[in-house]
Amino acid sequence: MALRIHLPRRWAEGETVVLPPAESRHVQVLRKQPGDAVLLFNGDDAFEWPAEIVRIGRSEVELRIVGAAREVERELAVAVTLAIGIPANERMDALVEKATELGAAAIQPLLCERSVVRLAGDRAEARQRHWQAVAASASEQCGRTRVPRVASPARFDAWLGEMGGASEAAGLPARWVLSLAAAARRPAALHDPAREETPAGLVVLSGPEGGLSPDEEAAALRHGFVSVSLGARVLRADTAPLALLAWLGLADRRRRE
Repeated sequence: MALRIHLPRRWAEGETVVLPPAESRHVQVLRKQPGDAVLLFNGDDAFEWPAEIVRIGRSEVELRIVGAAREVERELAVAVTLAIGIPANERMDALVEKATELGAAAIQPLLCERSVVRLAGDRAEARQRHWQAVAASASEQCGRTRVPRVASPARFDAWLGEMGGASEAAGLPARWVLSLAAAARRPAALHDPAREETPAGLVVLSGPEGGLSPDEEAAALRHGFVSVSLGARVLRADTAPLALLAWLGLADRRRRE
């Protein structure tokens, strides 16, 4: 696969592009040469622009767009938002990376009752920018043309309040909360072949180390979330949402085949 680079804009065939410093340095570190192929994508739609390197300077790299935009669709059939209690010990970096590779459309970091990590103010904004960059890098590597949006960290109660109450109307996102409760059920297929209906999206809520507190899980249920179980084993905070994403990806592939 050609080197893929994320830049937030669109291009026309024949246009020249001077890469920003970080991207130029990346090309140099990989020892790319003039004439080598590059694919550009903007992270907002399903297009890639073929380009080639025309000049490598001391501090910048220049490309030329050599063809028309190509439409490439590698997204899940349903847009999945992961609302995740931020795990400790920098595990959030890996979680954002792998969630991007597995197809998450958006990621909402949450500060829950049992969260070890506490973020606010400038520190929270800095972490959000860092996680957004992790998502962009993962999209470059895995072949996605859309970069998941990583939201600013939010308190669980404030985020849930903004979600509002659930509605049974068609065309609204489904809501699942990963749970160890006895009443939790196995995840069901999002697409109903009998009715040819697919929800507009899916919000998956997953707690930090120790899970959501009983009060938090009860509040989620009051807001229309359905308890979903991934089995009898207790998965880590940074494993459970990825396991569900992998299941959704496989189910989506079987449906399309």
